[in-house]
This record gives sequence, C-alpha cells and structure tokens, in this order.
Amino acid sequence: MGLMKVFSGSEILAQALQAKLEVADVASSTKNNIQSGRLAGFGTADQAVEVFIQETDFAKANPVIEEFRMSI
Repeated sequence: MGLMKVFSGSEILAQALQAKLEVADVASSTKNNIQSGRLAGFGTADQAVEVFIQETDFAKANPVIEEFRMSI
C-alpha cells in the first residue's frame, strides 16, 4: 500500500501527533520541508511539516488523529 498524509503543521505539533500515534502502535513518518528549505537556501511556511501513515493503518489511527485535532 501507500503512504497517506494525515497532518500538516508546525514541527512541534507534528512531533506531538507522532508520539500519540506511537502509543497507539501506528508507525508514522514525517517530511520536514522547513529543514529541506533551509538546506536549499530558501525559507518555508509555518505549515511545513507533514505526518504520514500507511493507508492500511488508517482505521486504527483515525480516532487518535481526530482526538488530536480536537485538542489543538
């Protein structure tokens, strides 16, 4: 299967969501466009960190993601 983007926001919020997903036993990965932009020599927007999960984990991760979104 493929990866599915479940969050885009600040680095701190992305790390918080990843921690909650880890507790729920859902593997996740991030794409940090802030770091990439810095290395390339240009700036990026604040919503530049994306969290991805496997599509097959969506049913297990969805309640965690929804609870996280309601708390921010």
